[in-house]
Amino acid sequence: MSQASAILGLMTHRSAPRTGRIAGIVTTAELVAAGWREDQIRASARRGELLALGRGVYADGAEGRKIRSLAGGDELLAVATVTSRAGPGAVLSHQSAAYLHKIALLGRKNPAAVHLTYPPGHGWNGRGDLRLHSAALPPQHVTSYLGLQLTTAARTVVDLARTLPFRAGVVAADSALHQRLATKDDLLSVLGLCARWRGALGAADVIAFADARSESPLESIARVVFRDGGLPPPKLQALLGTAEDVARVDFFWDKYRTIVEVDGAIKYANPAKAIAQLERDSWLRSLGYEVVHVTWEEITTAPEAVIARIREAFRRGALLAAARRAAS
Repeated sequence: MSQASAILGLMTHRSAPRTGRIAGIVTTAELVAAGWREDQIRASARRGELLALGRGVYADGAEGRKIRSLAGGDELLAVATVTSRAGPGAVLSHQSAAYLHKIALLGRKNPAAVHLTYPPGHGWNGRGDLRLHSAALPPQHVTSYLGLQLTTAARTVVDLARTLPFRAGVVAADSALHQRLATKDDLLSVLGLCARWRGALGAADVIAFADARSESPLESIARVVFRDGGLPPPKLQALLGTAEDVARVDFFWDKYRTIVEVDGAIKYANPAKAIAQLERDSWLRSLGYEVVHVTWEEITTAPEAVIARIREAFRRGALLAAARRAAS
């Protein structure tokens, strides 16, 4: 083991559970305090024993390179680099915690914009891409990941729901529920301790609307669009068909015999899958269902047109259902 690795390992052990210790991350000040001279630090970095991550921040060379070789490794090291300079009491939160929990986020991802929450009255001033928040951090709202202190999945969802628009909050809440990172009871428990905080009423609306059956951000956004467009709530992941064959559909309105499927761009990249989808639609229509497909672009840029198409399908479906009843 190199001298750098030995000292970094010792410092990691001594400073746990402080944030920013993945790959033995350490600051220049900490190395100097441990007896290193600055010329020794530079020499170790040249030899690859230390890996420079930012101004005055290093990782163990071998461990840092191993993490960089992994998918998302650069982003993880970037987050850990910032938190290593944040001082005691800092906890990764909001979008940064969501990124580590793999909770879906709406909008462009920017892991370099690190969100940290401090207990009230901390007074630490951030800079650069830091997004600082001040709020109480009960022990049950904090967990760890690879040595990083971060808010639990439930607290992360509530924080996002308090601070982001309703649609973005629903995307995060649905994602956490669908992946079983949290339950609705978990979210309500966290909200109970945050009931007087700014945005708590909005978070309560998000939690009430959230549904674990939503399998993607597109499905979550579609549900919000349906609600805002005045449509009745659909059934999610409904099973339809015959005794011989069954199809699971994204959204279904039984009263109007109408199915809505939301399609990501990748859905029709495979011609065989596209043909299978057309055959499936034809079969569902032969059973008396209206089938409407909507895309991400349509949902996000022309929601009124989507609602109009669904209402027209409702009209046709209701007429067809009435005709079938009359003929039976």
